[in-house]
Amino acid sequence: MTTSDWHSRVSQPRYRMKVQRGVSITARDGTRLACDVYLPDAPGRHPALLSYSHYGKDLQRVTGKRSPLNPLIGNGGQEAGDSEYFVSRGYAHVIADARGSGDSAGEYCYQGPKEQEDGYDIIEWMASQPWCDGNCGMFGMSYFAVIQYMVAAQQPPHLKAIVPYEALTDRYRQSVYHGGILNEGFWHQWWGHVSVDGMRPLSYDHLSQDEIERRVARLMESPEVRHSPYLHIQLKYPRKNPLLFDWLLEPLDGPFYWERSPYRMFDRIKIPTFLATRWTSWAVHLAGAFEAYKRIDAPKKLLLMETESRLGPLRPWADHQDLILRWYDHWLKGNDTGFMDEPPIRLLIKGKNEYRDEQEWPLARTQWTKMYLGPNGTLSLSQAESEGSGSFKNDPDLPPNQHAPGITFTSAPFDVPTEMTGPLALYVHARLDQPDATWIVTVRDVAPDGTSRTVTKGWLRASQRELDVEKSRPYQPYQKHTRRETLEPGQSYEFAIEIRETSNVFLSGHRIALDIKGQDTTAEDPIWVHTCNALPTTHAVQFGGKFDSYLLLPVIPG
Repeated sequence: MTTSDWHSRVSQPRYRMKVQRGVSITARDGTRLACDVYLPDAPGRHPALLSYSHYGKDLQRVTGKRSPLNPLIGNGGQEAGDSEYFVSRGYAHVIADARGSGDSAGEYCYQGPKEQEDGYDIIEWMASQPWCDGNCGMFGMSYFAVIQYMVAAQQPPHLKAIVPYEALTDRYRQSVYHGGILNEGFWHQWWGHVSVDGMRPLSYDHLSQDEIERRVARLMESPEVRHSPYLHIQLKYPRKNPLLFDWLLEPLDGPFYWERSPYRMFDRIKIPTFLATRWTSWAVHLAGAFEAYKRIDAPKKLLLMETESRLGPLRPWADHQDLILRWYDHWLKGNDTGFMDEPPIRLLIKGKNEYRDEQEWPLARTQWTKMYLGPNGTLSLSQAESEGSGSFKNDPDLPPNQHAPGITFTSAPFDVPTEMTGPLALYVHARLDQPDATWIVTVRDVAPDGTSRTVTKGWLRASQRELDVEKSRPYQPYQKHTRRETLEPGQSYEFAIEIRETSNVFLSGHRIALDIKGQDTTAEDPIWVHTCNALPTTHAVQFGGKFDSYLLLPVIPG
């Protein structure tokens, strides 16, 4: 079926939109939840889509002008989707405020068990309304998408399919602590853009007051907090940024993060799932799409694409609404658009900028290839016979926007176009002069004129290098993140660093570059900035001889 074929077979715009604002829903515990309902202007029953978050239903209609994500104007939460697009095609659209946010009553719990249960109650309320035909789905990106997994795991009878568009699945590894390193930059600004008027920190529900005071006192003496007046203030005044307060008190993975991590619930998701994300979402949603595709046992599709802005879709979000319509026409209306007859995976191959269909992930034809770190910043297919090292000193007091120090390893130019599609991993031997350190790894595509673009990234806190042997794969090391093991300064250690998935063709004459640093450069990405090691730290990267430091790459034969 050609593209034009399916576009002609999906629901066409036939209706105008009418709105019921401030509709009240009563959750099972009596909490009043607020929503707005967007309906076709004709009698009858229709499938219904739920968009559900803490950003505020009113925020979705503040401005209809689409623009890049901009934390200064706070448009990041405009992610509920295009109501008019779907309503005009015969769907009802409900935008609901999570408890404790927007106009809803109750205490906000950041996608905790109560919010998940409320999603069940809202779906079943929708199905009982005179404008709904009993077939429900969910809609929206990022926060709106993550909660879809958790509501689906509650198994409301009338939820028939979901579309997690840009949705993380591991709250610890993919959101709060990348490789065990606090994702401070995002949480620094994000709390100011949500529709929550005050919140009791979540820690108060599972830690005693004495334990909270002990943890705060210990953190106050840590190098990171003593180096950062900002973090000091967050600990001193917990309600100022309550989630960041919680993250600081919970630096390791465990039950606190598990109850907000969809990957812990995949075995309970039994409905069709359409997954979509962009390759540049390495700092938040990218890994989740692959994890969900691998583990959800239900009809599923996976789309890997790119957006006009490096920071993601324009806001208000309206990307790929036609594909989502095609999905929901199939599962909620029984309209055969041919979607499920096509291969399950569609990838944008960057470099060539062409889409290609695939059957599995990682690709079965992958040639896992080692490129070894070598002397003079080289990256090659053969390992140097003699041992060597290269070092850099990370200074936590680097002025803002100044490029962070590091070491770069670069390959020779490729003779022919070379595709790399799949997960990557870095295995690097190193000595440190401190008992801990932070590793920030970037893979770049360098053009013949010297310009480059980031292909993917990875992170690891040195003291949290312990691997989960059962879950790790050579191409995807998986750290436990359940304890810290300090290092002996001057001793050599091997660090296995997961690097996010990618698909990129390095054209003839292009080179692959590997940057190894101890902190982010804020000018390159002001949102995804991590709390680096607070002590000046010398990183000595070792290679050659017994130090088989290498980058493992997913080469796809031409």
